[in-house]
Amino acid sequence: MKAQTRIFVSLISCFALLFLFAASAGAQSDYPNRPIQCVVTYSPGGATDLQARIVTMMAEEELGQPIAIINKPGAGGLVGWNWVVSSAKTDGYTMSTYNIPHFIAQSIVYENAKYDIDSFEPVANWGSDPAVLVVHKDSQFDTLEDLVQYAKKNPGMITVSGAGKYVGHHIALLQLQEAADIQLTYIPMKGGVPALQAVVAQDVQAGFNNLSDAYRSRDKLNVLAIADTKRNKEFFPKVKTFQEQGYDEVDDTSVNRRGIVFPEGVDKAKVEKCAKAFPKMFKNEKVQEKMRNAGCPMEILTRDEVKKMFKEQQKYLKSVLGKFSEEAN
Repeated sequence: MKAQTRIFVSLISCFALLFLFAASAGAQSDYPNRPIQCVVTYSPGGATDLQARIVTMMAEEELGQPIAIINKPGAGGLVGWNWVVSSAKTDGYTMSTYNIPHFIAQSIVYENAKYDIDSFEPVANWGSDPAVLVVHKDSQFDTLEDLVQYAKKNPGMITVSGAGKYVGHHIALLQLQEAADIQLTYIPMKGGVPALQAVVAQDVQAGFNNLSDAYRSRDKLNVLAIADTKRNKEFFPKVKTFQEQGYDEVDDTSVNRRGIVFPEGVDKAKVEKCAKAFPKMFKNEKVQEKMRNAGCPMEILTRDEVKKMFKEQQKYLKSVLGKFSEEAN
């Protein structure tokens, strides 16, 4: 009799597990059944905001639901990423853009950063946007060497805007200061848009900004150099890199790679479903054409490739930022 009872209990347990599995599978197959919100941690109209709206435009076709962009700017992305990891629900209906090296650098340097690479579930990467040094078209600096020589004679007198502290723009500036043995005055702004507007309005003498933003404002600017290991042949083929102009320390560390993440805790099946859908969205010809027209370089990476990049960047940035943190604060 006891054996029969045990068998009966075992059968009940098996049916219960099968029921739970079926219910879970059914729930995942229905995902998403309402619009998803994507947090952009920068101002409306900036490079990340513009690109996020373009690359998610085919979401309804690939996922069956649209993606709504929500802006939470501040402190070079810190405000938005802190909110995502501390306040966003983990039901799969709130995702975020990421910016490398921004959020990794901030998680290393700032004590009030509530996140690190383990706080997010990568989905996919869509872009690779180098930092460029720009001046107003009427600037006294026609070349990078003009700016460097002036800075040598006038330490700290050149003001340079950027999208915030410890974003790619700031890192490129720190590298240039070391490479050229000069002192610049960095003016951190609340995103790439106000940083670029400061250059256009001549409120600052120069700025580090995104190549894509500079491309869209190219009639008002002079681009002096690209912070990458190679020229951008698609959008600024004639603009030399810093390394070509003799400043080898200014490498591709500041190149802004952008993509999509979930906060940690989202069901893996939902993450994986999006990880399959997003690269397809990014490769869509309508998306690629709009990105080209907006001057936005693309670099599509899968979930696994982004995971690897996060780990490599964290290790590298810890060594790079160690020597800069004191002088930058």
